[in-house]
Amino acid sequence: MERLSAQDLASVTGDVRLALDIGAIGFLDGTGLVDGGGRFRIEAVRQVIESRLQLVPHSRQVLYRPRPGLGWPLWVDAAAFDIADHVRVFPLAVLAGQAQFLAACEQLRRRRLDLSRPRWQVWFLPGLADGRVGVFLRMHHAMADGVAAVAAFSALFDLTADSPAPAAPPWTPAPVPSTRELLGDNARRRARELDRALSGLLDPAGMLRRGRRTWPAWREAVVHRAPRTSLNRGRIGLNRRLALVRGDLCRASQIARAHGGTVNDVVLAAVAGGLRELLLARGEPVGDLVLRASVPVSLHQEQSGRPQGNRVGWMIVPLPAGEPCPARRLTMIAAESAERKKNARPEITGGIFRFILAQRVLGLLLPHQRHLNMFITNVPGPPGPLYLAGAPLLEVFPVLPITGNMALGVAVTSYAGQLNLTAVADQDRCGDVEVFADGVRRALEELAQSLAQPPGPAIRPPGQPAGEESGLPACQWPSH
Repeated sequence: MERLSAQDLASVTGDVRLALDIGAIGFLDGTGLVDGGGRFRIEAVRQVIESRLQLVPHSRQVLYRPRPGLGWPLWVDAAAFDIADHVRVFPLAVLAGQAQFLAACEQLRRRRLDLSRPRWQVWFLPGLADGRVGVFLRMHHAMADGVAAVAAFSALFDLTADSPAPAAPPWTPAPVPSTRELLGDNARRRARELDRALSGLLDPAGMLRRGRRTWPAWREAVVHRAPRTSLNRGRIGLNRRLALVRGDLCRASQIARAHGGTVNDVVLAAVAGGLRELLLARGEPVGDLVLRASVPVSLHQEQSGRPQGNRVGWMIVPLPAGEPCPARRLTMIAAESAERKKNARPEITGGIFRFILAQRVLGLLLPHQRHLNMFITNVPGPPGPLYLAGAPLLEVFPVLPITGNMALGVAVTSYAGQLNLTAVADQDRCGDVEVFADGVRRALEELAQSLAQPPGPAIRPPGQPAGEESGLPACQWPSH
């Protein structure tokens, strides 16, 4: 039996208004996916996807909630499964552009997943310019976190264009566990939890050591407060706007090496630049503003087998949006990230969040939280090109949910040398998300220019007297 983890359950018992779905949007070369009459070859694509579903955890399963006393919800095989319910077509207007495609993806996202069926869908959107076909994959967050979602998405594709389509293996649903089986499983789980608790009580020194290792992470999350900006004023709504930013992974790696950081640091520095331009465009002072972003840390390396479910810790990273120089922002972020990576990372919903009541209280408090300005997630994607029914997958962009009072979130992934970013924004509170996206693009361009330019005069941070050395790299670009 596979019960939901505390993190999985939190995504189910969270804000019921919001669809806590994750996924990806992408673009396929549609040359071989459309027949002579202009119709998308949906049956051929369904056949290919269905043949790979055994590689995607929970793809033919639903959530089953036992009655009280029989334990937490668990995954069980669906009584029936029809691939046509999950792989569908949504035609666009002929020669539709990216804006129309993203609007269509949002329209599809607003359709709630049928809880009586496995909680995932793949939509194909033919009609894009240049003969491309859009694809939109969504799955409920209880099925997977970012790492597991990338693994699931990749499993649906081939590594070569001429891979033979395997036959779908036979599938017969297993019966739902009996009351006796559920009762026994729940009793064993409770016994193991009690044993762990008693072991902790018998080893107070070990508990203290573990507490000391994780305390810095808890302290950075709950002790310090985030600055007030228009990004966090009240509960967000139900509608979203998406913006895409295309980057180059090799160039980002070169930038990272040149500034003593990582690719993730480059992403964070570019996001800080986008936030700076967004707030300036809104007429908000930035000064020495330092925003707080939660960056998930995958804990899947601690498990064997395929990544599945949610295994995520967190790291709070300061984003110096008040710093006008992209190179200085990057070095500041790289230093802060390196320091924070030394600390152990507890799971997001560990400890008291194993209790359902605590999770529901957290859901009520999220719209009023004062500790974070936004979520940013960066998940490595497939290093080489992928194909679906012989059609090349040209680009992939991840999609994350936003919740509480955080009107803007950012998801990043790599794919075949690309470094692609998706900004997910609340439509009412952040309808100007393209201003943010333009700022991210500009920051990446300026960081790339720094690779070929000699150091220039340093720009002093606010409050630093003339002649005082900051220890940070010089920057020769004007503030903007």
